[in-house]
Amino acid sequence: MQDKSLYNMNTVGVESVLSTNKVLKNTYMLLGMTLLFSALTAGISMSMGLGHGAGLVLALVGFGLLFVVNRLADSSKGLIAIFAFTGVMGASIGPMLNYYLAMPNGPGLVMQALGGTAIVFFGLSAYALTTRKDFSYMGGFLMVGLLVAVVAMIANIFLAIPALSLTISAAVVMIMSGLILFDTSRIINGGETNYIRATVSLYLDIYNLFIHLLHLLTALGGDD
Repeated sequence: MQDKSLYNMNTVGVESVLSTNKVLKNTYMLLGMTLLFSALTAGISMSMGLGHGAGLVLALVGFGLLFVVNRLADSSKGLIAIFAFTGVMGASIGPMLNYYLAMPNGPGLVMQALGGTAIVFFGLSAYALTTRKDFSYMGGFLMVGLLVAVVAMIANIFLAIPALSLTISAAVVMIMSGLILFDTSRIINGGETNYIRATVSLYLDIYNLFIHLLHLLTALGGDD
């Protein structure tokens, strides 16, 4: 009976690992495709010369689509929704990218931000995958930090304090780095079993990391 019990426990453990690995594989595959699609729509947005007002409208539409993705994540329609969401989010940063690229050292700054984002994401993901540590304890702290950052961003729209803007971007970079560890850990340890929701989480981590890293690099380079 004891041997049979141990066999059953081992079987459940193996099935759990295989299930988690499948979610992880599907998540990274979908994440890669959605990032490429975002890059495409961002390029289209840039070539159309959309203004910052249009970018803001697209970002609001993307925020609405985020709820649609989460609602449809358990069905095949979730795939259509996530591409609609990431496509709109990519298009929304077209005006911002045009603004930065117009700077004297703009193209270099954008490439540095892209490279830095890739290094942070792959480095932290590799650490989470290698150590298989459970970073779920960071969840509450990261959510509070994110809420404070959002409130500060809204306040700074009216205050327009450059130092505060720089501080917010630095904080968001740290928070997104923590969320990459947190979200990857959830997938590895079975806390997230839906690869569409897992993809959305990691996509938003990368998206916000890139935007605020670009702002930081520009400010530190004296071009902002």
